[in-house]
Amino acid sequence: MKKALSLIAAALVLFSAVYVSAAPKKVRLAYLRNDLHHLAAWVAIEKGFFREEGIDVEVAGIFNAGPEEMSAFASRSIDAGYLGVAPSTTGVANKSAGVKALSLANSEGSAIVVGKDSTLRSVKDLAGKTVAIPGYATVQDFLLRRALESAGVDAKEVNIIVIKPPEMITALGARQIDAFIAWEPHPSKAATGGIGRVLITSGKIWKGHPCCVVAVEDSFYRENPAAVKALRKAHVRATEFIRKNPDEAVRIGQKYTGMDEATLRAAMKNIQYHYDMNKEDIKAYLQYLLGFGYIKTVDIDSLIREYIAPEGRNGSAR
Repeated sequence: MKKALSLIAAALVLFSAVYVSAAPKKVRLAYLRNDLHHLAAWVAIEKGFFREEGIDVEVAGIFNAGPEEMSAFASRSIDAGYLGVAPSTTGVANKSAGVKALSLANSEGSAIVVGKDSTLRSVKDLAGKTVAIPGYATVQDFLLRRALESAGVDAKEVNIIVIKPPEMITALGARQIDAFIAWEPHPSKAATGGIGRVLITSGKIWKGHPCCVVAVEDSFYRENPAAVKALRKAHVRATEFIRKNPDEAVRIGQKYTGMDEATLRAAMKNIQYHYDMNKEDIKAYLQYLLGFGYIKTVDIDSLIREYIAPEGRNGSAR
């Protein structure tokens, strides 16, 4: 009898060990509010790709801009997140937070918007005007400054203020601002809502520019290689799904943004969904961020090696 009980106890211990090891790893995920660039995250949640790859994803933060999300990474209240290249590289360069970029989430996908009846016809016309950005050191801040520089306008000639994207269209309609730059679908919503029109898309500011990435907090990256691999695999599957099933992807986007189908279809024409990163594009970001004074003098090549995880170094974003 004792022998039988011992065998049962041993079997239970073995079963418990197997069950625990097979339990999905919990991953606390974040993304930006109503950011269609992060559609792959929503697709992976809705289609069960995260779960199928063996991870239990909990949405632990929905932020208004990338710098806020980097603060969450710094406090280790999230493990992974979708956010812009600019705030994530800025955080790593300035040692305010440590993350590894696993994959690109998208390229292009932002626009400078002016009022529907505005007399502004070019970027050069923004001199002396008030332009809203989602936050300093965001991709959109970077793109605006690059556009102004290309147009021969000193950024000091423009009153650049911070307004969260969900409030930008209202501010534009009330003429509290002359223009804004935001991620999709906000530019398209301004147009379909009869409030604004696109002055210039980000693809015309910098063709094919990388925009958002899937990033993982440094310690989580080191300690959970299997979960990290699963996260990237689910993201790749979701990105491929968007390409092959645009109609269903639009419906998922509607659920997470609350915006209408026409707006999302227009917005998705301005976004390229990719997952492989090109380090030369990231280097271009860093050189501009240095010039804008957002990051301190660094060895850019070393920073890129620190920032881009080996899983993400598979080729070009285009």
